[in-house]
Amino acid sequence: MFVLGALTALGPLTIDLYLPAFPAISGDLDAAESAVQLTLTGTLLGFAIGQLILGPLSDALGRRRPLMAATATHVVASVLCAVAPNIAMLGGFRVLQGMAAAAGAVVSMAVVRDLYTGLPAVRLLSRLMLVTGIAPVLAPSLGGQVLQFTDWRGVFWVLAVLGLGLVAVVVLGLEETLPPERRRSGGVAGTMRTYASILRGRVFVGLMLTGGSMMAALFAYIAGSSFVFQDVYGLSEQAYGVLFGLNSVGLITATQLNARLVRRVAPKWVVSGALVTAATAAGAMLVFASSGLFGIAGIAVPLFVLLTTVGFTMPNTPVLALAEHGESAGTAAALLGAMNFAVGAFSAPMVGAFGSGSAVPMAGVMVTMTLLAVAALFLVARPWRMTDPASGPAAPAEPPEPVDAAAPPADPAPGPHASRATHSTAHQGAEGTCHGGAAHPPVPLGRIERRHAQASTRRSRRRRTAAEGTHRES
Repeated sequence: MFVLGALTALGPLTIDLYLPAFPAISGDLDAAESAVQLTLTGTLLGFAIGQLILGPLSDALGRRRPLMAATATHVVASVLCAVAPNIAMLGGFRVLQGMAAAAGAVVSMAVVRDLYTGLPAVRLLSRLMLVTGIAPVLAPSLGGQVLQFTDWRGVFWVLAVLGLGLVAVVVLGLEETLPPERRRSGGVAGTMRTYASILRGRVFVGLMLTGGSMMAALFAYIAGSSFVFQDVYGLSEQAYGVLFGLNSVGLITATQLNARLVRRVAPKWVVSGALVTAATAAGAMLVFASSGLFGIAGIAVPLFVLLTTVGFTMPNTPVLALAEHGESAGTAAALLGAMNFAVGAFSAPMVGAFGSGSAVPMAGVMVTMTLLAVAALFLVARPWRMTDPASGPAAPAEPPEPVDAAAPPADPAPGPHASRATHSTAHQGAEGTCHGGAAHPPVPLGRIERRHAQASTRRSRRRRTAAEGTHRES
């Protein structure tokens, strides 16, 4: 858990640690503020592109090797940022840094999917979302503390040291979770086929759009809230920091409550309720911003409610989306992450494009994004047709018993978690063994696989009946 948490934190720290240094970067490199802000957009785009590359690589090569290579690249990119002579080169190095930092996010999610399914995966992702929620809040404060002892270039040296530490953590503390027999290969063409196969799934696409829209609403808040509360409502920097912290507490608390809630309520219904609540809160915020009702409370209270709902959607959406993609968890996780950060990279400038003289632009973008999330869930993914995750951890797969060639084939083990290898040759090797020979937990079967299993079971029973009849006649 510590290793996965550290890997998950690398992305938010890479994105946010240097934010307090924007004025210093602008002055030192003689760059416009908008040019400095573009380095942040470049980092987000790099983070999205990196996941699309590293996800399929982790499915083909295993989790450890791409992760170690990307983390080492992050160290090099951080050093290059620290010595960048101008804003253009800093922007280019930040794209590379974002691409490398993406490995922590996508591989962590894939490792969870390798080892857990259903509700245990939801609970573990809720813990990782705690890191995701805390890191962006603490990163600017940590960056400010670093700037007390060094200049803006020192922030990137700190990121380089953190990257070196993570390389050691991966080498010493993370075992391979994807055995060779479960890996996918096929080069660029194979990767494209895998992407196409995943994107043909209606549930996956709906949940990907749902998660991306909610992330866009979150980035709209990050981009616009400082202008709204400080310039429009006159809060001081300290008061705004307290308000930002309270909103983060709501999000973090929700992620931890979610781990308990999903024991009683199916994750798909948790997401459904959270999205309806988010859209309602965003609508109320837009009405209050347009009319001026309730002053700052008319913005702060609905905003707190909306951000709290994000804590219920962030852990559950990936678990539901990855449920039927165990064999390509890295690629599927890459698509989810890329959608989140690509949409976020474009939603943040939308707030500023409509002006910063009121809360209406921020509220308007958040209303639009939450309504898109609701539409994607109910019109595309359709939660009433989703398969519920398993109610507990999957039992380890047992090794196959020797088969007597003269004996009729035995029935495959019944139940939704029966080994795919016993169902049909099309699914052989789906479970395999973990690093070191440990049995690997099976993954839940999709509807098509269940049909294959049922058909195989019927054929086996017919063969057994025929064999027994022949034996009696002889």
